[in-house]
Amino acid sequence: MTKLTLGPIAYHWSAETRRDFYARIADEAPVDEVYLGEVICSKRAPFHEADLPATIERLERAGKTVIVSSLAEVMLKRERKATADLAAMERPEIEVNNAAGLFERGARPHRIGPFMNAYNEATIRWMAGQGATHVCLPPEMPAEAIAAAAEAAGALGLGVEVQVFGRASLAVSARCYHARSHGRTKDNCQFVCEEDPDGMPLSTRDDTPILRVNGIQTQSESYVDLLPETARLIGDGVTHLRLMPQAADMVAVAAVFRQVLDGTLEVAEADARLAALCEGTGLANGFYHGTAGYRRIAMAAPA
Repeated sequence: MTKLTLGPIAYHWSAETRRDFYARIADEAPVDEVYLGEVICSKRAPFHEADLPATIERLERAGKTVIVSSLAEVMLKRERKATADLAAMERPEIEVNNAAGLFERGARPHRIGPFMNAYNEATIRWMAGQGATHVCLPPEMPAEAIAAAAEAAGALGLGVEVQVFGRASLAVSARCYHARSHGRTKDNCQFVCEEDPDGMPLSTRDDTPILRVNGIQTQSESYVDLLPETARLIGDGVTHLRLMPQAADMVAVAAVFRQVLDGTLEVAEADARLAALCEGTGLANGFYHGTAGYRRIAMAAPA
């Protein structure tokens, strides 16, 4: 059975906002698995890592499987230590998003996150040989490549995950443009990213929205929406569909996807509901259809 997952929060939400968010997810969201942890900036982690044990306990009590994700970029000694500490955990499962995590984890079982760029069958086979049990594919892969990767991973017994909702991560950098845009340095950012709970919008010179900045991360302006493509993804062997947390009603978003998976809501009506929930943010599926990521391609025919 295909599982619906909730990816890790990418933004610098306050500890209180996170606690309230995960309480609702535990009590109300029809998702099977939840990823926790700081993936973007190690400076943010102390604000919420003390809540992790309680959050894990509440989610597991609600029947959710919990996975803890590692940083996407490891540059400092404290980041290497944090990655090593995470890699040493026996439970819950961990998702590795950086090669440093692979080094620290060794051959013990782990998941591969979308920042590890598992673009092809050879890479997936190598990762499986290093202990990977599951791989989340990068969000820019087209349908044909997803199908090939899912076939290879399935033959090895690996779970295969694809992001079906939320802003696509396009790049991470050693520098923090979010801080620089406010005249600050990365080391003296004063956590200005907290002012943008859904990312800082960037526009072209003619004021057309084009990207979002989230600390060291660059994201798409539009939300990925592969709701119309879920049947094809499942048919191609994808086992997990990932929703990325955004400043939207994620319980309602999850409910829409769940109803489509359960066959209780028609795709066209579901996609209209999803657009309404996103409050004017564009929905895109261009990457999946092999074109520019921001484009919205006509709904795919049922598989």
